[in-house]
Amino acid sequence: MTKFPLGIQTFEKIRREGWIYVDKTALLYRLTHGTSVYHFLSRPRRFGKSLLISTLEAFFEGRRELFEGLTIAGLVQEWTKYPVFHLDLTGVNYHEPEALRNTLNLSLVNWEQVYGKGEGEVELGDRFMGGIKRASERAGQKVALLVDEYEKPILDTLDNEALGEKHRQVLNGFYGGIKKCDRYLKFVLLTGVTKIGKLSVFSALNNITDISMMPEYADICGITEDEIEHVFHDDIQVMADAQGKTYAEMHALLKREYNGYHFSRDLSIGDDNVANAIQQIKDKGDAEPFKGEGRKIISIGANFASDMSALDGVLVEAG
Repeated sequence: MTKFPLGIQTFEKIRREGWIYVDKTALLYRLTHGTSVYHFLSRPRRFGKSLLISTLEAFFEGRRELFEGLTIAGLVQEWTKYPVFHLDLTGVNYHEPEALRNTLNLSLVNWEQVYGKGEGEVELGDRFMGGIKRASERAGQKVALLVDEYEKPILDTLDNEALGEKHRQVLNGFYGGIKKCDRYLKFVLLTGVTKIGKLSVFSALNNITDISMMPEYADICGITEDEIEHVFHDDIQVMADAQGKTYAEMHALLKREYNGYHFSRDLSIGDDNVANAIQQIKDKGDAEPFKGEGRKIISIGANFASDMSALDGVLVEAG
């Protein structure tokens, strides 16, 4: 019986506990063995960004056993362990004024417990740079820096201009030091739902590679139609039987409800959306189309209804 990892975003947990995993590791190999150090990826929420970050974390930690049977296991000849700084900005309510500083401080404290803290390092950005430098020097390897939803504090406070500006200043001070750590960095990936040009991370890293719309990385997150056919064929047949439909009819229904994301000329859909639909039909014989939050027009790229026909005839005025 297929085990769907609903809500599970940790690669190690998925692999060790036998949850189904759509193999994206050939793309991870390409991404980690290219010529660029700094990368940015934009995808909607619930699209697998956190799982991608977790998979990269396991890869850079040299945890080969977790990748047995996956494509990358046959591509990497020598597995090297690198220090990994994983900054997770998801899952926090940034409407609290000190939430961002507290979140950053917690990550810094965790890193400092491993790599120490330098004298005179008081500001968040200085502690961040110092931690990266010490981690690289102590390990004898460069650092992999992985940031999950780098701009979430700003998106969360779009309705509070003063607090949003405060968060922006904190992030500018924190991210601004990344370029100064260039000699100590092996690989950097920032994920988010949008690209905010006024953040120092983009002005400082003028050589950052935005892979969001590159055809070769179009399906690095989410699930393509070919992958659904290959990985979930039997489960779709179960759905079809439960609904009194043919396989072709069930496939067409799924495509109508969940298809339509373009990150190049190809299409992909959110991995949680399909898994939820399959599980719902197995459990209760029906499934609800995914609906996004749609709170602010600036975040519509991340939070919108999958059924785009709901927007037909709607006039959106810029404020």
